[in-house]
Amino acid sequence: VQLQASGGGLVQAGGSLGLSCAASGRTFTNYNMGWFRQAPGKERKFVASMNWSGTLRYYSDSVQGRFAISRDNTKNTLYLQMDSLKPEDTAVYYCAVKLDGSIWSRNMDEYNYWGQGTQVTVSS
Repeated sequence: VQLQASGGGLVQAGGSLGLSCAASGRTFTNYNMGWFRQAPGKERKFVASMNWSGTLRYYSDSVQGRFAISRDNTKNTLYLQMDSLKPEDTAVYYCAVKLDGSIWSRNMDEYNYWGQGTQVTVSS
């Protein structure tokens, strides 16, 4: 089971980036998925999650209205579109799969599989 995150990079404040997370080794069509991020010296924090069908989305307060999570189950891929980026969005971004439970939780311990992370750096 592998999750491969990509799309990170360096962007100026106010800019946009799109992240992708490709899943392989298992079909995640029926599972909830999410994005987390970890800034240097800080704990990993919840960013957004989506249910298996793509009909429900949940965002942290800090990204609500700026980020959009989506998925394409035909491609086994999760996405995160990030707009109006701020320097405080700088972090390593991780995708994850949750086998059980709802999307309405920010607890990273409830996620079962994790990608390797992709660096997002927002300059001021």
